[in-house]
Amino acid sequence: MSSATLRRALRESVSGLPREFWWLWTSTLVNRLGAFVATFMALYLTLDRGYSAAFAGLVASLHGLGGVVSSVGAGVMTDRLGRRPTLLIAQASTAASVALLGFMHHPVAIAAVAFLVGMTSNASRPAVQAMMADIVRPEDRVRAFSLNYWAINLGFAISSMAAGFIAEFSYLAGFLIEAGMTAACAIVIFLKLPESRPERTLTEKAADSEVGLGTVLRDGRYMGVVGLSFLIALVFQQGSVGLPVAMGEAGFTPADYGMAIAVNGVLIVALQIPVTRYIQHRDPRRLLVISSLLAGYGFGLTAFAGSIGVFALTVCVWTLAEIVNAPTQTSLVVRLSPVHGRGRYQGMYTLSWAVASLVAPLMSGLIIDHYGAEWLWGLCAVVGTLAAVGYSMLMRRLPAEDPQPTEPPVTAEPEVSAA
Repeated sequence: MSSATLRRALRESVSGLPREFWWLWTSTLVNRLGAFVATFMALYLTLDRGYSAAFAGLVASLHGLGGVVSSVGAGVMTDRLGRRPTLLIAQASTAASVALLGFMHHPVAIAAVAFLVGMTSNASRPAVQAMMADIVRPEDRVRAFSLNYWAINLGFAISSMAAGFIAEFSYLAGFLIEAGMTAACAIVIFLKLPESRPERTLTEKAADSEVGLGTVLRDGRYMGVVGLSFLIALVFQQGSVGLPVAMGEAGFTPADYGMAIAVNGVLIVALQIPVTRYIQHRDPRRLLVISSLLAGYGFGLTAFAGSIGVFALTVCVWTLAEIVNAPTQTSLVVRLSPVHGRGRYQGMYTLSWAVASLVAPLMSGLIIDHYGAEWLWGLCAVVGTLAAVGYSMLMRRLPAEDPQPTEPPVTAEPEVSAA
């Protein structure tokens, strides 16, 4: 590919998106660049504080439980208070709680604040996704969600490497740096992002019923998508919970696992944007079916891995599924959500991933201990197949894209570079 072709492809990938999207994208990148605590928390608790691995696992579970608790509540806040106030509250609370966690010494205090960090850090997700749906045209949403996902993975890849160096210097510095960068995100939101929640006219208020949590729960097609999202999340979580355990039991070192899983981040950073250019106008039903099968059987192939190279190859397969699935599924969630209920709908979608992050470690541990890792990988293939069948059935007669709000609070800025 010539340099001119590459520049044109990059320009087409980032052009036409509103200025507000890029400020939101920037806040996402900064937030993930500072995500140090989740990376070194287990090492901090066991090596620096001297707690047991069991206690470190308990703290991680409480952190995840906090995310489960806040998912739906944050969705309600996003609809009632607005996207911008919810983001400001979530980011400011995260900054304060992360800084506080660095000064906690008593185990009960550490566990309690870790739960609080989990709540506050997860509370921004429904608001971010709802705001992105508000400000981006329907035909650009897959591309926008893909660019945001790319920023998340780029930031996390850099922060993961930086976390090790920061931990060698000072764990407390890691807590304070993350708190400072999260506070910087709040400042960006406060200065640069206007409220994007569409205002309802008197006619719309008279014609439409209010969207509550009951509305979401009674939406059969949408709750089916949430259930399928949970299944897919269970599969993808095995990259961080089942895979390292299975590789360890097979005699591989943590460094070996690090080399294999690094392929995931490298491929997402390298391929997310060009793959999205290829898939953004294709049938979402087919994309979700294919990505579900790739995820399930990508992990299923791990049963036959006996070397780092083969493990890395399996990571390539399910990473491709992740690249296709993430923006397509997020765009589908927006497509099935009523404009004035996006926060609640996004909150329920976020809940599916939060619950999966709690269930996946328990599931993988029990299966590996009682039946062996091969059964775990076989189950992943089965779950991926079930998800593919589910998407194929649920997405028949998919509704058309929702129209853009009549008074979008955005300013178009063509050909803005992501850099």
